Amino acid sequence: MTQTIPLRVEATQKALDLIDALRAEHGEILFHQSGGCCDGSSPMCFAVGDYIVGDDDVKLGEVGGAPFYMSPSQFEYWRHTHLTLDVVPGRGGMFSLENGREVRFHIRSRLFTEAETRALDGAAA
Repeated sequence: MTQTIPLRVEATQKALDLIDALRAEHGEILFHQSGGCCDGSSPMCFAVGDYIVGDDDVKLGEVGGAPFYMSPSQFEYWRHTHLTLDVVPGRGGMFSLENGREVRFHIRSRLFTEAETRALDGAAA
């Protein structure tokens, strides 16, 4: 029996719609989960080339075709957590592309199940 490896990050339809709008306006984009500086612990959206991904940053996956990264220290904290990128009312992060639209990206999370954790651990081996 083949075990499916769970996704680490997914997006709601609202988030996918905003990603499409931002891509139409700014070209290719990427996400980086903030570690708490400046804008709190928020998912930040940048035009590719406007943010330099660190050599050690962890790529969690893609949402709407946009890569989603996290710093190694944040990943150690969130490694057992499934993330869902969503959109809620409010102001976006100061440097995030959705700023000024009166909506912002937001992370919802849940712990992976034991089976999902085993599958992820097996994939890393």
